[in-house]
Amino acid sequence: MRGRLLVAAAALIMVPTVPAAAAPDPLPVDTDMDYQLGGPWDGVPDEVGIVVRDRRAKPLAGRHNVCYVNGFQTQPDEKRFWRKHWRLVLKKDGRPVTDEAWGEWLLDLRTPSKRRALARVVGRWTERCAADGFDSVEYDNLDSFTRSRQLLERRHATAFARLLVRRAHRAGLLAAQKNLAGFDGTTIGFDFAIAEECGQWRECGRYAASYGDQVLAVEYRNRAFRRTCKRYGDQWPVVRRDRNLTPKGVHRWC
Repeated sequence: MRGRLLVAAAALIMVPTVPAAAAPDPLPVDTDMDYQLGGPWDGVPDEVGIVVRDRRAKPLAGRHNVCYVNGFQTQPDEKRFWRKHWRLVLKKDGRPVTDEAWGEWLLDLRTPSKRRALARVVGRWTERCAADGFDSVEYDNLDSFTRSRQLLERRHATAFARLLVRRAHRAGLLAAQKNLAGFDGTTIGFDFAIAEECGQWRECGRYAASYGDQVLAVEYRNRAFRRTCKRYGDQWPVVRRDRNLTPKGVHRWC
């Protein structure tokens, strides 16, 4: 699930640069987490110490804030921006390869030069997250290669992810793996994982094997939420949200 905050295309270009920062603080433990990609909600209880928000939102004061960045695909409302970077959009027979579930174009990760160019774009967004006061960054869609009509390979995705993690650490942010359960992102520098519906798809153990207690879990169905709470609620922050992640929608914790 991804947030859909409308963004003016011109604003995407105005991103300040940030000098290399000191090593970030580790992810807080013994606290809950809220997942707010559908819009900010400031009414979180005191025991919620971690908040995930879209990169265009403001962080919530007094919490560990995670900045959502769609690192491997485009946001649907950013197509004008990406037409200016057309060579970096993955295409088959001249047409963009699309994640049909979300209407998002996949980014072309196949060559080192394109990965470096994309890392500069996504890196500027990452630096903006740091400048705005976020503590960590979540790079969504590491598994985009599985929807690429066999044009992308896992090695392309992990090579690009390594560049993004490096940019995050240089900006003083922790970096979170999102998607691709079973891949040990710690091998390329990811600090923690965000496991979306791991209880629903019976994938939580794969994240635990790589990240131990450094996992934030999001569930959208009651049965999966109860299952994840029962097995991992004493180790991880687990939140039950409505699928659209609306600000005043479902917010439940173990």
